[in-house]
Amino acid sequence: MKTKNIATFFAILAAALYAINIPLSKLLLTQVSPTMMAAFLYLGAGFGLYLYGLITKEKEHSEPLTKAELPYTIGMILLDIAAPILLMLGLGSTNSANASLLNNFEIVATSCIAFLIFKEVLSKRLTFAIILVTIASITLSFEGKGSFQFNSGSLLVLGASCCWGLENNCTRMLSSKSSVQITTIKGLFSGLGSLLVALLIGEQIPELIWIIAVFLLGFVAYGLSINFYIKAQKDLGAAKTSAYYSIAPFLGVFFGIVLLREVPGIQFYVGLFIMIVATVLMIKDTIELQHTHEHVHVHTHEHKHGELIHTHEHEHIHSHTHIHMEDEGKHGHTHEIIEEHDHLHK
Repeated sequence: MKTKNIATFFAILAAALYAINIPLSKLLLTQVSPTMMAAFLYLGAGFGLYLYGLITKEKEHSEPLTKAELPYTIGMILLDIAAPILLMLGLGSTNSANASLLNNFEIVATSCIAFLIFKEVLSKRLTFAIILVTIASITLSFEGKGSFQFNSGSLLVLGASCCWGLENNCTRMLSSKSSVQITTIKGLFSGLGSLLVALLIGEQIPELIWIIAVFLLGFVAYGLSINFYIKAQKDLGAAKTSAYYSIAPFLGVFFGIVLLREVPGIQFYVGLFIMIVATVLMIKDTIELQHTHEHVHVHTHEHKHGELIHTHEHEHIHSHTHIHMEDEGKHGHTHEIIEEHDHLHK
């Protein structure tokens, strides 16, 4: 249970750090072109996380990338080139609140792909919560004059959300690796890819002060956020992590109010209520459907030396997670047992 709670905290922290990205990027886009912005955001994430790993000396159990994981790694990099570019282009023709809210459709893409392709189990309660999140997102998308229109900006942001939904599931297949290692790969290779695209289409390199500003934003909003997201995903799975991550649009709206003075209307509070209900359902799903038991096994054996007999006892401690199906009832139920390892089993 403690592991799940820590993972939930990491998921929410990842959402908060990412939420600051959209309003600050909206401000910085007045000085930096969209594709250059995407490039330096991810380069800031990659270099920042590399230095973060050196300073904190963070050590995680990890395994080297294998040939079987290469397609997921390449897919992750390509999708992380496309998604931020689409988002930055979308921000150029829509407001911060609209972009923040539309980003919540990422949960729909992530969960559907996790269910359909990777066969991740979604409980009825979690499925209903995801539906509520979608309803809340649609409700909030109509907030304010012109807040939700199927213009080019909205469609680009939706495209970014879909790319990240698929990318989340690619990252899921690499969850046994070090989160710092994965984020560094994402940042450096995706950032360099975006920089190449920016140069090819003729965008100008911004002034140094703006490069530093975007680097710092990338480190916090992408680097640390992705790092904490991967940490959470190891124990929660792609669908649940994405579900908790769905609070990011609301935080993005809040930051937009503070930084850009974008004031939401009554629809915001309606959507907020729906989201609270959905979040409660997701938390209940995590607490009630999954719990971990620890068992101690004592093994006794004897050694005989002539007339002397020595008895030794050895303790073996292990834990496993029970996943309760919703129709099993509170007692007299069966369990699906997942042994706890350093990497995630689906």
